Amino acid sequence: MQNQAENHNTAASHDAPTSGGHYDQPIEVSPYARRTLALAAGVAAVCGGLYGYDTGIISGTLQLIAEDFHLGSTAQELVTSAILLGAMAGAVLTGQLSEKYGRRASLCIVSGGFVIGALACAFSPGVVSLIIARVFLGFAVGGSTQVVPMYISELAPQEKRGSLVTLFNVAIGIGILLANIIGFAAREAWGWRPMVGLAAGPAFLVFCSSFFLPKSPRWTAENEGIRVAVAQLSRIRTSRRQVRKELQDIRENAENVNPRNRGWKGLMRPWVRPALVAALGVAFFTQCGGLEMMIYYAPTFLRDAGFGSNSALLASLGVAAVYCIMTLTGSLIVDRVGRRRLMLIMEPGAALSLVGLGITFAVHPAPGSIGSYLVVVFLLAFMAFNSGGIQVCGWLLGAEMFPLSMRGQATSLHAATLWGADLLVTGTALTLVQLITLGGTMWFYAGVNLAAVLFVFFLVPETSGASLEDIELALHEGRFRPTRENKQISVDEAA
Repeated sequence: MQNQAENHNTAASHDAPTSGGHYDQPIEVSPYARRTLALAAGVAAVCGGLYGYDTGIISGTLQLIAEDFHLGSTAQELVTSAILLGAMAGAVLTGQLSEKYGRRASLCIVSGGFVIGALACAFSPGVVSLIIARVFLGFAVGGSTQVVPMYISELAPQEKRGSLVTLFNVAIGIGILLANIIGFAAREAWGWRPMVGLAAGPAFLVFCSSFFLPKSPRWTAENEGIRVAVAQLSRIRTSRRQVRKELQDIRENAENVNPRNRGWKGLMRPWVRPALVAALGVAFFTQCGGLEMMIYYAPTFLRDAGFGSNSALLASLGVAAVYCIMTLTGSLIVDRVGRRRLMLIMEPGAALSLVGLGITFAVHPAPGSIGSYLVVVFLLAFMAFNSGGIQVCGWLLGAEMFPLSMRGQATSLHAATLWGADLLVTGTALTLVQLITLGGTMWFYAGVNLAAVLFVFFLVPETSGASLEDIELALHEGRFRPTRENKQISVDEAA
């Protein structure tokens, strides 16, 4: 285990507790603790919805934008991908902001970016300004994926951390579904400008609400001292006993940080590597398993398979609805079932669904035949297994696996990996179809999902039920590894 006894020079050490490791000053918990935590979770959910809406609305508005600005295919690709490029940069830059100024301050900046970005897109006079506005909007989208899951994971009680953090995923699905509904029902009546500008309203509510949220107690303990952390923790816990127990863990963790373990340098430390491999690997498979490809290109694939335009759009709505329902289901059970177990249960089903989808595409079923209905069945089955499993855990693991002293940088790298993988899939899907056919593409992604199963089985431990401090201690002690019994990492594996 690393020597953590050196360098007690953090802000927390200036307010060190009395002997015995207990904080002996009076603690007054807020009578509104549950409401405050619910407000924070609600803000996180709205941020997830904004992410889903702002990335999903382009499918219903792109053709209208192309007609308005007389765009060719290359310009349309630039308009579509601009938000992904911005998101990668936003994920990295927000990591620096969240470490320097705190999680809550970064959330304020990100929500303000959502407001400005949405309005800038809606009022863009030309395609160049629209692309720039979408890059700016992408900064907010990417920043939200970095700071929001991390912020909620540091606020949530350990027994509720999974369900609260994954509300972000659920809201992404709701945002995508709303974008598909509006794109299908209102595109002719509204035009594209109100459709893209609509997101500014809820973003402004998030911006206003963020000023009433607590700071992260863990960030506060490390940067502003233990007394300030007590005040913040007391706003979101319902008993003094909870505050004292959690405070002791936070204090010990914050004051024993070795400066060599801070920031980007800390991520290179050998004892951190198992968490880095596990979290970034799951992030890669979350986006490269084919789900984003289905969300963006399902109508295109179905039209190529002989479906009419209206049928393809309705099937796309079904894809978004299944995503929404299954991420909600996954978020409700992830704390009880466990992260590792949930992925191992669901991912084989995703792989088999893609095998079946590839077979049905390969035989070119006639419209209205049994084969054409099987296309829809396998497509929705894949969405159910993928979105109810690895999609639930992908964002969650990045928010809970990394030590406090490098969590901001680590989560920014995690979010950038998610967006980079998304860009990789989005930019190569249609080319892959041309090279190996539509059926072959489905089989290729079935192989990716099978690789995800093996990766999780051999390299991803169970973090359900463990506190953030338990996870960090397991890394230091070399216990951060999976077990066949799916024991959580805070359990002594000698048993």
